[in-house]
Amino acid sequence: MSTPNRRAPRAAGRPLVLGHRGASADAPENTLAAFRLALAQGADGVELDVWRCRTGEVVVVHDEDTGRVAGPRFRVDATPLPELRALDVGAWKGERFRGERIPTLPEVLEALPGAVVNVELKSRGRDLRLAEAVARDVRRAGAEGRVIASSFDYRLVAAFRLAAPEVPVGLLFEPGHRWRLRTALAARLLGAAAVHPDASLVTPARAEAWRARGLAVNAWTVDAPEEVARLTGLGAAALISNLPGRTRAQVRALTGR
Repeated sequence: MSTPNRRAPRAAGRPLVLGHRGASADAPENTLAAFRLALAQGADGVELDVWRCRTGEVVVVHDEDTGRVAGPRFRVDATPLPELRALDVGAWKGERFRGERIPTLPEVLEALPGAVVNVELKSRGRDLRLAEAVARDVRRAGAEGRVIASSFDYRLVAAFRLAAPEVPVGLLFEPGHRWRLRTALAARLLGAAAVHPDASLVTPARAEAWRARGLAVNAWTVDAPEEVARLTGLGAAALISNLPGRTRAQVRALTGR
């Protein structure tokens, strides 16, 4: 499993800009409206979250239940797709988004041809079949060259590596006393193509060390102009932003690309 992964998606001379759950500052997160708006604003692609619902489909939603974005509270992994699809997950963000539905991963890949898609694997417990389902959907869409799969749960990353060794993986982590050893070991064992740190963890020394090991540095969540400038200067491969339009404009001003 330690065979090096396919190289993570990159742009020449600048970081990629990925809309965090789409253009989530302006549109309801993890919806087709948010993803399309991110691309319209100039993003290179999007970051999204996936679960496997009760009937086995891969659905795009962040939380383990639907209460925050829909009102009615259904646990995603215990609810069949038709019941999830009946929920309105757009109205909370504004009347013009009323009627937005929870999309499936195949629908997103079809709606965003050519866009980079960072798929974050999420599971309540250890649903390793999620990794297999995502691998299947990515292959059917012919999207192997533009997808990167990531997770905080490195068991899911390992399962995805086995299911789709041709698709790059990234390791998500945030501040905590155990991330250094855990992530370094996992990166070696899993042949990770990227690290996905909380932006506050990206220091000059760490950025240099990660790049020296051939790892792309994909930082989240990068909205503040000073952070965009700092991380661009440190050679980040991707900036995951709630404000992809503004972030992309700043990257263009900083790099000329």
